[in-house]
Amino acid sequence: MFKLFNRFKSLKSNTSNSKSNSGTFHPDTPVIPQNSVDIQNISVFRRENFPQNEPTPWLDRPDAAELVKKLVANKTLSPEEGELCYKWSENGYVIIPGLFDRATLDSAWTEYERAIADGKIKPEEACVVNGLPGRNLNTHFQVKQIEQLLRDRRMTNIISMLLGAKCLPFQTITGHNGSQQLEHSDAIHMTTYPMDYLAATWTTFEDIDPDSGPLVYYPKSHRIPHFLSQEAEISTDEFERGGYIPYHEKYEPQLQKIIKSHQLEPKYFHAKKGDVLIWHSNLIHGGSPRKNMQLSRNALVCHYFAAGCICYHDLASSISHVHS
Repeated sequence: MFKLFNRFKSLKSNTSNSKSNSGTFHPDTPVIPQNSVDIQNISVFRRENFPQNEPTPWLDRPDAAELVKKLVANKTLSPEEGELCYKWSENGYVIIPGLFDRATLDSAWTEYERAIADGKIKPEEACVVNGLPGRNLNTHFQVKQIEQLLRDRRMTNIISMLLGAKCLPFQTITGHNGSQQLEHSDAIHMTTYPMDYLAATWTTFEDIDPDSGPLVYYPKSHRIPHFLSQEAEISTDEFERGGYIPYHEKYEPQLQKIIKSHQLEPKYFHAKKGDVLIWHSNLIHGGSPRKNMQLSRNALVCHYFAAGCICYHDLASSISHVHS
């Protein structure tokens, strides 16, 4: 397995507290934006209300391949790490086979189900067909072993490398069944300033049956211009009045048109137990239809922000989290 699973070089940044490092490779330090923002002066947290000229993360830059090549040549990155960076830049995701062993996953899932049985966790309504619990948000607050997976150093080291900044765990979603959630980009739900300093992971706790509703994703879709609330013509007032109704009526059908117009081809994560898929903030993905409603799809989704960025919910126009 890749050497980076056991080793990640702690790079000493030459960036001072007053100098911007956004768009560069400093995986051991927070993001320092080029344009400082006083959130006290922002009442509506939407992308259009932030500076628009902030550098993108290092692997989103046009010269990303050359940057990776140089870091591999000077041994800052190993060849295996460089390969992950190339794939992330080109496709918007990477897959880490067998990152977690079966015993660790079994123990964590058993603890999760025990917490449900004991009433410590109250997931969403159970599936009427197979009787399995619905999904649960932020399971890591109640289940220590889920938190340990969220904070696993191998995982956070890889994400910090891909973002080019120190990452911080933010959120978990645990589920027994396929979500069947229509395609979307995380950027409209978990937005950052500077943009795209977020990554998400999908860890499978069982071998995924193709009929269970696997995760579907669209390679290279992270390169498409951001399609957020303003582009979908969802006003702040609309969301306040109707909640997710305008999201379903406007955002989702328009995104389907974008997928078709760009001729994006779907891929399905037919994962084995312990495999992990890591995806870019702007990668289009969703939950494919469940062809067999009796089948489970035990999985954990984790979201990570880069330290130092402003984190907000573009759709709800509200602050989510600020990392200092």
